[in-house]
Amino acid sequence: MTLARMSHDRSDEQMPHHERLANLMTSRADSMDLPTPTIDLFWIPLGEGGSGLVRATGRIYEWVTAHREHRRPKRLLHTALQVHLPEGRFVVETMWPSPDTDHVRRGVVVSGDVWARRLGLTHWLRYEVRCWRDGVLPDSSAAIGGPRAISNDIAVARRLLKQTHSVPGLVWGRDEMGIGEMWNSNSVIAWLLTTCGLPIEAIQPPRGTRAPGWEAGIAVARAQDRGTTGSATSRGLLPHPGTTSSG
Repeated sequence: MTLARMSHDRSDEQMPHHERLANLMTSRADSMDLPTPTIDLFWIPLGEGGSGLVRATGRIYEWVTAHREHRRPKRLLHTALQVHLPEGRFVVETMWPSPDTDHVRRGVVVSGDVWARRLGLTHWLRYEVRCWRDGVLPDSSAAIGGPRAISNDIAVARRLLKQTHSVPGLVWGRDEMGIGEMWNSNSVIAWLLTTCGLPIEAIQPPRGTRAPGWEAGIAVARAQDRGTTGSATSRGLLPHPGTTSSG
């Protein structure tokens, strides 16, 4: 064995375990045919595949909103992301109600209350933000136009996954920021894309459709970036991107 090889072996032994593991993963990744990093956006018709209650209530809500805004009703959408990285595939989605308290199994990173903060004592009135490795995305096959790749930048994809832990735990169905639009699952996706620096203005729902809450997510992200989140920040509801929220 050469002196150089002996020195290399000693340095590996002295290296912390997590660093040796990272080096091993890097060397394996270099030798494998890895998938192209992508962030895919899904525009899924609201209530697709469900019992019909969500779809029916969504239509009533949109009819009332359209009447108030003097326009034709549009088809409502629910949005979700699928992130492909060398280390795995991740489903990023916000769901309500939370089916049970086994959050680890579904990759839940943030949870929040529905309608009012004091109502969230039961999981039926809690929503959950998921960053679910190898997770399931229900009704993805019904997405209009299929999955839409919005980025293949590996750094952006990893930043997005990290940001899921910092999603503001605002109340679903309420406009706590006074933006003029309620916070919901679409707000979470728009918030993530905005905080990651993607060109959010270029990401628009298909013609004849609408994603309620989308603009709220953009507005909250931009307000955080400007440091103008006001009283919500003082109550601890809106951590600046990069910090962690428990909802």
